[in-house]
Amino acid sequence: MKCESCHELEATIHLTQVIDGVVKKLNLCQDCAQENGIDLNSPISITDVLLGLGAQVQSTSPSSTEFDLSCSRCQMTRTEFKKRARLGCPECYNAFMGELSALTKAMHHSGQHVGKIPARQGNEARITAQVVSLQKEIENAIAREQYEMAANLRDKIKALRESVQAVENGENHDA
Repeated sequence: MKCESCHELEATIHLTQVIDGVVKKLNLCQDCAQENGIDLNSPISITDVLLGLGAQVQSTSPSSTEFDLSCSRCQMTRTEFKKRARLGCPECYNAFMGELSALTKAMHHSGQHVGKIPARQGNEARITAQVVSLQKEIENAIAREQYEMAANLRDKIKALRESVQAVENGENHDA
């Protein structure tokens, strides 16, 4: 198979990209791959894989603006970001927003991180955090000698604990 860039040499580099079910393939000789910025001597970074191997695979004639992208504050280039897989400064988040959005979506299959607490336990964790907060408020109210406020907070904690018990008892009946 001949190189799709020079149409002379044998293609030894075969890149495949799948976006929304559409498969794009690029077959290059070693010389054309190096000319297009594909470094064959270093391993491909995870960001390259998740970003679809960069602009070289997306199009055989990338626009110059894709390669000129850099941070206005620390001058980190798009290529440096892809190689290091780390940003150089806070302004890089704005400069590389497109790459970061694609990377996040590829990693999490969503544009938003939803946390690590399983959905079932999420409500219980929130209630536990509320109880801890209310207990601190009780301590402060007692220190200020506001005993009525402390009693009200104690009642709120009792109600929260009862709601947790009710949920747990309801789950035990389903099992």
